[in-house]
Amino acid sequence: MSDSSDYVPPKVWTWNKENGGHFANINRPIAGPTHDKELPVGKHPLQLYSLGTPNGVKVTVMLEELLALGHSGAEYDAWLIRIGDGDQFGSGFVGANPNSKIPALVDRSGAEPIRVFESGAILLYLAEKFKAFLPTEPAARAECLSWLFWQMGSAPYLGGGFGHFYAYAPTKIEYAINRFAMETKRQLDVLDRRLADHEYIAGSEYTIADIAIWPWYGGLVKGWQYGAGEFLSVQEYTHVQRWANAIGERPTVQRGRMVNRVSGEPSSQLHERHDASDFDTRTQDKLAAS
Repeated sequence: MSDSSDYVPPKVWTWNKENGGHFANINRPIAGPTHDKELPVGKHPLQLYSLGTPNGVKVTVMLEELLALGHSGAEYDAWLIRIGDGDQFGSGFVGANPNSKIPALVDRSGAEPIRVFESGAILLYLAEKFKAFLPTEPAARAECLSWLFWQMGSAPYLGGGFGHFYAYAPTKIEYAINRFAMETKRQLDVLDRRLADHEYIAGSEYTIADIAIWPWYGGLVKGWQYGAGEFLSVQEYTHVQRWANAIGERPTVQRGRMVNRVSGEPSSQLHERHDASDFDTRTQDKLAAS
């Protein structure tokens, strides 16, 4: 392995605004809002502020699954947060999520609004609220939650680690790419071994564990993440491939993947969702105007 840099860390780190590559314009070492901007509020009990990234897709898939089960209380408005433009630093969004990351959910079905942030917390909140996609038997519940939190702990390695250094970093660093590629493949092997003996991640039932893991690792083996499928030899994970294909065929998942999406074919994007009919009546003019 070759040395890619003679960099020596300073005694005290200081922020260089020009250093940060693809996301330099939105990364900063401090929290809090940068500007005043209230969040819009629609007509439904649940207000989602998000973007169609893997973390955002988790929540829109969950909501579409709940609606398909007949939970009318899961009707939602999905508002687009353009993180490249810094929408997540508006005062209203910071009030919904002080960490300034999508997604953020505000439940207005009760006397006082309830904010929920972090995608895993939102999935758990909705599962408990509607008593769906989360087993009640103690052992099965523990298995499901273990895999849910496995994904939450693993995502920084896949997204912030491998994805950043492989796809977004301004310079390619051999050590960093090798380190995170190894860990990403180890995680895929964990899933492949699990899915060799189980239809779904937590067992025989489709749960919030699948909903959390699929947008990241299902997307990776389907070739949607970072253009890294060949590099990571994802075809060798046959059980993950089987699982990813089965979940991707669910109409609820296909709808959820469209919401707040701003990339890909225009026909695959629904920038905002305010009614179920939006999936049928969207047009390129509506997309362009949103």
